[in-house]
Amino acid sequence: MFWGCVTWRGQGYGCKVYDGTMTKEDYVHILETTLQDSLEYYGYQPGDVIFQHDNDPKHTAKATQTYLADKEIKILPWPAQSPDLNLIEHIWHYLKVQVGKREKKPTSVDNLWEIVQEEWDRIPLDYIHKLYESMPSRVQAVLKAKGGYTKY
Repeated sequence: MFWGCVTWRGQGYGCKVYDGTMTKEDYVHILETTLQDSLEYYGYQPGDVIFQHDNDPKHTAKATQTYLADKEIKILPWPAQSPDLNLIEHIWHYLKVQVGKREKKPTSVDNLWEIVQEEWDRIPLDYIHKLYESMPSRVQAVLKAKGGYTKY
């Protein structure tokens, strides 16, 4: 499992989740380390960003909410079952496609991790910008579909 975030300025640091599952404690640790390091790298202060994650139980856990509130990180209110509005889902798809295009396929879990890291680091900034710029259209499409299926 891989955790990552994106900002307007680029992708943040990636984080390997070793046993393939993530608890709320793991998630808070990732926010404390990988997210904070990513924000610092791009020169963001916690109050500068609006953080988006979905309604996964580890995201809505009291420990997570407390951590984010203590760090003054604003959260984007999130409707249930709304992957159309989640930019990171498109990043995951892009990453999977890029890994799949590789001529040399991974030979081990460690090799797969190396390849995922390489492809993560190569995500074009213009692709990230297009995702951000598509948000108003995404929101309009979801509203028009009354929460139903959209092309996104």
